[in-house]
Amino acid sequence: MAAETEKLRIDKYLWSIRLFKTRSLATDACRAGRIKLNGQNIKPSYLVKIGEVYSVQKGIERKIIKVIGLLERRVDAKTAVQFYEDQTPEEETYAFKSVFHAPVLKRDRGTGRPTKKDRREIDDLTSDWLGEDQG
Repeated sequence: MAAETEKLRIDKYLWSIRLFKTRSLATDACRAGRIKLNGQNIKPSYLVKIGEVYSVQKGIERKIIKVIGLLERRVDAKTAVQFYEDQTPEEETYAFKSVFHAPVLKRDRGTGRPTKKDRREIDDLTSDWLGEDQG
């Protein structure tokens, strides 16, 4: 474990705790404004401090992490978890996971394209399931 006085860039930290597969992906996320500290975008060269809370956006997934320790090198997942605390609200975590368990609408083979009426019915079903308001 690195000492508190050591300097560690945010992109290297996010890579080492396994939030990003490569360091260049972590760097790109910083440049694109997907890594925030107190609502402010931070640069890839920003120095991480213990106790800071970062918001990390990866696609549709959003995580809120608190730095517990600095990790210079990438380690296995079990060890990496000891260097940050995941403060993402449970409802956000479950909302993200539920996207992958969405029901799949299937049509019989050979029925052709849906008619305009069929399409509207399908849209109504999916909007009801997703909780969207059509009004």
